[in-house]
Amino acid sequence: MQTEIDVPVKATRVSFDVVEVLRALDGAGVTEVADELDLPRSTVHDHLRTLEELELVVNEDGTYKTGTRFLEFGGYARQRMKVFEVAKPELQKLAEQTGEHSNLMVEEHGRGVFLYKTEGENAVKLDTYNGYRVHLQTTALGKAMMAHMDEERVRDLLDRHGMPAITDRTVTDEDVLFEQFEEIRERGYAIDREERVRGMICIAAPLLDDDEVLGAISVSGPKNRMQGERFEEEIPRQVLRIANVIEVNMTHA
Repeated sequence: MQTEIDVPVKATRVSFDVVEVLRALDGAGVTEVADELDLPRSTVHDHLRTLEELELVVNEDGTYKTGTRFLEFGGYARQRMKVFEVAKPELQKLAEQTGEHSNLMVEEHGRGVFLYKTEGENAVKLDTYNGYRVHLQTTALGKAMMAHMDEERVRDLLDRHGMPAITDRTVTDEDVLFEQFEEIRERGYAIDREERVRGMICIAAPLLDDDEVLGAISVSGPKNRMQGERFEEEIPRQVLRIANVIEVNMTHA
């Protein structure tokens, strides 16, 4: 939880922390949430009842869970983003061509947000879903975007969110990360070698409009299929081609 963040309305912060606990625990009772947040049961109960009345959480025999109304807000936010509308059909083609996962990520509040993902016929199951947020430096998608951001902004984002190690291959050193940025700009795409998920390789290209970073797209697959010519030439070529199509279509959408 992020209760240490200074916010103007503390009660809103607590309600949000309650929702985050429900998500993290995949549903919980009043006592469990109170223990997790170190808050009085009465306080947590009041927040849960309020959230329930607002149809943001549901109560299943004393176990509270996040409700589907959050989909309404997230769906609306995504639908009004032009990059989603333009990229969606192209990513479906990319997934069909490669047989793997294809993804669209944008940066929001210094986090990487999976705005859209679709699966080819050979795609393996992953923990990501639409709206899933990650630390930018842990993914090829995030690194592809950061490589084209202003350096001062990138350093601010890293200072704000840190560089946690998700696997033993996650980049946790700023100097190493900035060296990778130079390589990404030179070859046009970023690589994630098991840096967020063990056994998975990801190749991502940024979506750019002059100096503005619109997002990034990627193909990800198990490392036994992401090697040799397919890894070095075929997948990068397909990702870069689709990224170019999306960028061109964005100018005319």
